[in-house]
Order: sequence, then C-alpha cells, then structure tokens
Amino acid sequence: MMRALDKKLWRELWAMRMQALAIALVIVGGVSIFVMSMSTMDSLTETRASYYREHHFADVFASLKRAPISVARRIQEIPGVNKVETRVVTYINLDIPDFNEPVSGHLISLPDNSRGLLNQIFLNSGRLIESGRDDEIILSKEFAQAHKLQAGDKIKATINGRLKSLTVVGTGLSPEYIYQIAPGAMFPDFERYGVMWMARNPLASAYDMEGAFNNVTLTLSKGAHSQDVIDQLDDILKPYGGTGAYDRKDQLSNRFLSEELEQQKTTATVFPIIFFGVAAFLLNVVVSRLISLEREQIAVLKAFGYSNLAVGVHYSKLVLMIVLIGVLLGLAVGVWMGKGVSKIYMNSYSLPFILYELKPQIIVSAALISIVVAVSGTLFAVQKAVRLPPAQGMRPEQPTAFRPTIVERLGLQKRFSQPSRMILRHIERRPFKSFLTMLGISLACGTMMVGGFQKGAIDHMIDVQYNLSQREDLMAIFTEPTSNKSLYSLQGLQGIELAEGFRMVNARLQFEHRTYRTSVQGIEPDSQLMRLLDTDLNTIQVPKDGVIMTDYLAELLQIQPGDLLTIEVLEGNRPTFQVPVIGTAKQYLGVNVYLQRSTLNRLLKEGDAISGALLKVDELHQNQVYRKLKELPRIAGVVEQKSSIEGFYETMNETILFFTFINTLLGGSIAFGVVYNSMRIALSERSRELASLRILGFQRNEVAYILLGELALLTLVAIPIGFLIGNALCQYLIFEFATDLYRIPLVLGTHVYAFAALVVIVSSIISAMMIWRNLANLDMVAVLKAKE
Repeated sequence: MMRALDKKLWRELWAMRMQALAIALVIVGGVSIFVMSMSTMDSLTETRASYYREHHFADVFASLKRAPISVARRIQEIPGVNKVETRVVTYINLDIPDFNEPVSGHLISLPDNSRGLLNQIFLNSGRLIESGRDDEIILSKEFAQAHKLQAGDKIKATINGRLKSLTVVGTGLSPEYIYQIAPGAMFPDFERYGVMWMARNPLASAYDMEGAFNNVTLTLSKGAHSQDVIDQLDDILKPYGGTGAYDRKDQLSNRFLSEELEQQKTTATVFPIIFFGVAAFLLNVVVSRLISLEREQIAVLKAFGYSNLAVGVHYSKLVLMIVLIGVLLGLAVGVWMGKGVSKIYMNSYSLPFILYELKPQIIVSAALISIVVAVSGTLFAVQKAVRLPPAQGMRPEQPTAFRPTIVERLGLQKRFSQPSRMILRHIERRPFKSFLTMLGISLACGTMMVGGFQKGAIDHMIDVQYNLSQREDLMAIFTEPTSNKSLYSLQGLQGIELAEGFRMVNARLQFEHRTYRTSVQGIEPDSQLMRLLDTDLNTIQVPKDGVIMTDYLAELLQIQPGDLLTIEVLEGNRPTFQVPVIGTAKQYLGVNVYLQRSTLNRLLKEGDAISGALLKVDELHQNQVYRKLKELPRIAGVVEQKSSIEGFYETMNETILFFTFINTLLGGSIAFGVVYNSMRIALSERSRELASLRILGFQRNEVAYILLGELALLTLVAIPIGFLIGNALCQYLIFEFATDLYRIPLVLGTHVYAFAALVVIVSSIISAMMIWRNLANLDMVAVLKAKE
C-alpha cells in the first residue's frame, strides 16, 4: 500500500523539480550560513584554545619602568599565581635594506636557545637563538614575508641610541601578537612594524637591565581570581613605575579575536532566521497548492482505504525530501564557506594553523531546525489534506466569490486596460498570499544590502578618522616624555610642514562604580592635525578646564556632560584627579579622553612635556624626512597613517569580496526561490483561466502580461520595502557589532540600494524567462472539453 504512495511521491517530486530546487536553494542559504558561522566560531575557538594552551599564553600582563629580578619572587608568592616570566621589552627603530620608509618594532627578550617559559614562540622557519650570541634575532613571520627576509639576512636596529647589525636566524609567531599593530596605530602594517625576539643578556645589557626587567607575564592557578592577583601585582610594581596590570581578556590581540567570535554568533542567529522563514513560507504555499490540485486524488486514495495517517505521511515525506536536499547541499556549501572564512581569519590574525571543526551537534541542529521550520510551515496544509472527506474531495473547489475591487469601487477601472484590471483584481482577492510574496522578495533585497553596505561604511569610517580628525602624515613616538622644545629640532627638518606635540598617559577612568582603562591624551587647543568632531562632524574646541571624551566611552561609563570623571594615571607618581566632562566627540576607532596638553601637564605636575609629535610632511621630501627620523635617538618609533590604511584595505578587501559574493548568492537564492515558486503556483492556479483567454483570442504575450505582470508589480512594490528591511538589518548589525575597539557607521550609498534591487530584478527576470516557456504549453483542449 505504501509502495504505491512512494511511487506517487517520486513522480510528484520530479514533476515539481524546479520548484523543489528553488525551495531547496533557500534552505541551502539558511543551513550554509548557519554551518559557516557556527563552524568558523568553533574552529577559531578551538584553534585559539589549542594555540594558547600549547604555547602557554599568559593570563596576566604588566609593564613597568625597571625592577630588580628579585621582585619576581614576591610576584610568585601572590596567592593564585602559577608561573612567572620576567622580560625586557623595548620599542625600536629598524633599518631594512632597500626600504626607505620608517620601520619600527617590538624587541622582546628570549632565554638563550629557548622558546621562553610563557607566550612561547611558534618557530615557523630557521632555528632558535644560540647561547652567547648578541646579534641574532627571530622575526615575526608576516614582517619577514613583507620584506622577503630569511635566515642569514641582516637588518640594522637602533638599540638605546646605538645602531647595531642583527642577523635573522628564524621566523616565528606568538600567541601574544596574533594581531600585530604598532603603538598609536589601529591597523596592522607588516612592512612598517614587526615583532622580534633577541637573547635576554645582550638586550638587558644594552638597556641597563642586567639583573632587572621591565615586563612581566604570569599564569594563574585553577580557581584563582584574576582581579585579586592584578590588584596585588599593581601594589608590588607601583614603586617600580608599573603602568597597571591587565587580564588576558583585555590583551589587545586577544580582544580583537574575541570580538570576531562574538560577531560570528550574531551572524549565525540573524541570517538563518531570514532564510528559514522564507523557506517555511514557500513550502506552505507550494504544498497548499499541490493539495488543492490533488483534491480528487486524495479523495480516491481515501475511498480505496488509505488512512488519514497514510495521506498525511505521504505529503510530509514530500516536504522532508525537499528539506533533505536543502540540508545536504547546505552542509556542503557551509563547510566550503566555513573553511574559506577560517583561512581568511588565520591569515588576518597570524595564527600558525587552523583546526577546522564541524561538530556533530551543528549538523544535527541545522537538520532539526530545517525540519521543524518546514513541518511548521506546512502543518496546516497537510492537516487540510488529512481532514478532507472523500465526498467533498470529489467535488471541485468552491469558486472564489466575486467582489468589486478597490479600483472598481473608486471608479478608476477606465484608466486601466482589461489585463491590468485582472492583475489588480487577483492581487486584491488574495491579499495574504500577495503580502507574503512581497515580504519574501523584500527579505531578499534586504539581505543583499547587508552584504553591500560594509565597504561604504568602512570608507566613511576611515575618511572621518584619518582625513577629518587625525590629519597627520606621521606620528613620532619618543622613548620617554621630553620637553616640548624638542619640536624645534623636528620643525627644522626639511620637508616637515607642521609639527604638533601631544602628551599621552595610560589611565584608569572611573564614574560611580564603572571603570575603564584607556589613554588620556593632551593635545594643543588650536591643533590642526588632531581635531575632535561632534556628531555633525564639526570641530570641537578642547576646553581649558575639562575633558572631551569619545561618545562610545561616555555610553560605557554612563557619564554625561557636567559630571565629574575620576582619572587615575597609571605611570609616574600615579596621581588621581577629578575633571568635569565638557562634551563628547564622534570617533569610530578606539575610545579616548582628550584635554589641553598644558592642562594635563599641570595635573601631572610636570613641565612642558610631550610624549610624541604629529607631523605633516611634504611628499617631495618624504624619503629625506624618513632618513632623518631614523637617526634621531629620542624617537622610539614612527607610525605612517597612509601606509597603515593601505595595509588595512589590503586585508579587508579579501574579506569584503568574499562576504559580498556569499551575500549575493544567498540573496539571489531567496529572490529566485520566492519569485519562481510564486510564478509557478500562479500558473498552476490560473492555467485554465489563461488557456481560456487564449481560446478567446488573447495572444501569448498578453497572457504572459497577466501572469508575469502580477509578479512584476509585487516585485516593484517589494523593493522599497526591502530597502527599509535592509536598513533595519544594517542598523541592528551595527548595534550588535559595536565595541570599544571600533564602531561601524551606517552609510548606505546609492550603489548599495541599486545593487540590491538589481539582484532581485535579475532573479525575477530569470524566473520569468523560465515560466515563459510553460505558457506555450497551456492545455486549451482540456478547457474546451470542460462541462462548465
């Protein structure tokens, strides 16, 4: 008995193969993006955990001025501390052969012929540093690749004012620098900034650190409370110029990767909901129409003894077969996309390997969600088939009751041709179906906008941050705070058009019970190179008494203009003072507090000191300026904004292109699935009506106008609605993705709307072309034979 129904199932599935494929493609979109996001998140999480564990990534980090090595024993005695490693870390200038632009790097001490105790390097090539050698270094892999350096090559470095030739013996990676950015920069620039390791003894000797250290990392015992350890560590290091210890979760590289993982969670939630919702709608419409067309067959089956359960299982199998096709294809596509995204992240975050992992629960979850959504969407239609009495099924469906349409009631019918009135009449008589069709097309359009807005948003973010606000060409960072008079030597260099000093200190901010650690920057009140902007991008004057803070930081602290902000400086004598908040500034990258430099100097009880200089450089003299800056012993490093931005775009272009490609495919699949199925269903519903029109003398193009014109009208109405949905989706994602590291602005250019509409229109045209062929096969003979 069931074998006959199974044969019927396969025949029906083959007869509606294009409709089934269109629905399956929508399910593919939902499953694939769910699998991609969840597997990427799991892969990055597992890779990070394995990398951190195998290379002993520290739990707590701290920098200081100088402390004797004996202090390490006191640190080891802190309850909860497991392992302690002291280091010498310094920021240096480098001279790379055949590269004239400024290059800086972090030089980190490494025990002789060892990977270190904590934050162990992953040796990518070459060997470790030999004992007693004071001229050997290991370079970070990306820096070496950017300059095509390998074992045996030599570079020069200015170490404590002395130029020294160093030999590269290997390349490696470190869990401490999976996101490598120079101090003062926001983006990686592997050509101009690198991390390198050197034997401890020669590095300590060069900086008068023999028997001392200026950096310490430690791991915690199981169950230890990190904040308690940090508080005690700060107390120990405070007399030695400690700048405040911080937890692993606040370590910069780790934070960037953590934010990416959070974004993957959001992606795995929002987009599958859209795809599965559309799939449920399509399945409901298709199965409902199929059951309506097979009323007589259902009645015959029941008359021959098939139970209600057998009929219900038959149509449920049909739904599950379509879902199965979508799930299997979706898993394959999701794995492919997941591996691609994971590889992008591996390169972006300097991970030595990627452990791609597709957990069984992800596969089970994707399948269960698809099945539940499909069954829920078709439950009413299947129940209708189950409850249909045989006698009622033998009779044709009751014709739709005729009612004048709104156009006719308003007396506007004369303004429309007869085919146009038929289109409007059919839409109005089935408003719910028409609404769902428009909604499906709108969701496709909105999904496309999400993929297209990213590049424009990033362009705007960079333009505001680096063209309107931070307008310097170079940022020179001094080895230690120095007199503002040092600007005279910089201004005297040929090619430097403008030089402005700034003072920067690390600080812990507090308002009520909320705290946040960031930098406090003292800038010139009439600065031309560092401008603070309000929400309308107008320049804000820095007040003499009070601070301007980043708007996002004000939200984090829940502080408003007029409130008093407590600032605990984490260097020098570590003073604490309160200043009023005067206003907020619009910034998309980082969070900071700004005040006049002279005010900060006064609060720190120091002279006219600066931490570095912002420089405007004549392009004709850039190379000459670069050479001169390398020779100045007080300059620890130089950040070039333009090259940093270019490096950021090189990294982002690969990511943006990949996600735009994926969004185009997924958005197109929704549009095609909705439009094609709607057209097929409309054709099956109105085939007799359209065949009758052909008999009455209507041409094929006129009949096509009636059928396709309805979907064209719904599509045109759906596109503006899709713009609103896309705008709302973009706003939601921007809200979810906002962090203290960066915030993405909502910038939707004309090209975003145009591209989204184009994909929907092209998908509709392709669907229409496929339906056009069916209009040539209308069964006019059956209409002529019909008794009614």
